[in-house]
Amino acid sequence: MKSSLAALGLNLRPEVLAVPSSGIVEVFDAGRGRQGLIPLWVGEGDAPTPDFICAAITKSLAEGETFYTWQCGLPELRQAMAAYMTRAYGTPFADDQGSFGPERFFVTIGGMHALQVATRLVAGLGDEVIVPTPAWPNFLGAFTVAGAQVRQVPMQVQGTGQTMLWSLDLEAMARAITPAAKVIVINSPANPTGWVATNDELAAVLDLARRHGLWIIADEIYGRLFYNGPRAPSFHDIITADDKVMFIQTLSKNWAMTGLRIGWLEAPAVLEPEIANLIQYSTSGVPVPIQRAAIVALEHGDEFLLAQARRCAANRDMLCAALTQIGGVDFAPPQGAFYLYARLNGYDDTRALALRLVEEANVGVAPGSAFGPGGEGFVRMCFAPKPGDIAEAARRLTGWLAQQRRS
Repeated sequence: MKSSLAALGLNLRPEVLAVPSSGIVEVFDAGRGRQGLIPLWVGEGDAPTPDFICAAITKSLAEGETFYTWQCGLPELRQAMAAYMTRAYGTPFADDQGSFGPERFFVTIGGMHALQVATRLVAGLGDEVIVPTPAWPNFLGAFTVAGAQVRQVPMQVQGTGQTMLWSLDLEAMARAITPAAKVIVINSPANPTGWVATNDELAAVLDLARRHGLWIIADEIYGRLFYNGPRAPSFHDIITADDKVMFIQTLSKNWAMTGLRIGWLEAPAVLEPEIANLIQYSTSGVPVPIQRAAIVALEHGDEFLLAQARRCAANRDMLCAALTQIGGVDFAPPQGAFYLYARLNGYDDTRALALRLVEEANVGVAPGSAFGPGGEGFVRMCFAPKPGDIAEAARRLTGWLAQQRRS
């Protein structure tokens, strides 16, 4: 297709042509519309947005809130974000006993838009970005479109069976830093591996960024989907007010709002004029009714969030138990997020494997090859859908594996 575009003389930008197609979407399209297929390939559950959140949208529409709004978000939503973060994360800086201020929060069209705004602030043509992999493919896409080069650094993975363990290769990350480097990206809890950075790992990354004058873009959207406590370790626990750290957040996962497209970028308040401009020239702001829904979610959605986390934990245990029983499957039990990243021994081509599972098991998984170096040989399964679907998907997968071994 790209060669055809060049032949037509359409003169598209090279950084656009350099963006790879999504390996997840390819499998999604192959299984789209299949009767009875259980989709575990995308990062969302099956629960619709709760009624109490939807009611805020209906009310806002009824009151005629359909006009242009604040570029950086409604002041009351930015305040709700600050209050939520203070409640969930405590004080914002290691050297400050105050609470989060609303001036640090900028409302975006989902987490992807937050990532794009952060990217435009700190990385462009000729710059380099350090991304540990396996990683969410959109990191590569966002920085490539901006003209930056992504230096993908495979994580370390040790052990077999269910004793596998992912960890940052800090020495390799340090070696990847050149004079052109501008940013380190850390996603914890991680998509696709379920890895959660330890406090020591976060401190080591922060030290690396400080020594080289780099920004950190911290994608912590799964921070409340953590299975060993109320939340995952965060850069918020160790940064000072002078550190160059921006945080990507979204309401998509915790409050089942994926299709409503709202999130936020948390950044130093001094960047507000630049961020407002970037929002103005990309989306001109988030629709007010969706912002009203976000306020309700943040102020009254804790019970729903905790119920979601409990369901995900039970689904994780169910899926892990089934794959452990069948044998021949390696994975690190996820500490956070809602993905199981598993290696089915004997199936190195996970693109082909994912397409076979669609056809032969009627289960949709994401191929590990879509997540960059270090992801080859794995498949990602989202365990956020309802327990009945997870149980049936586990039955189909283990049955398919057993059949392959007999044949």
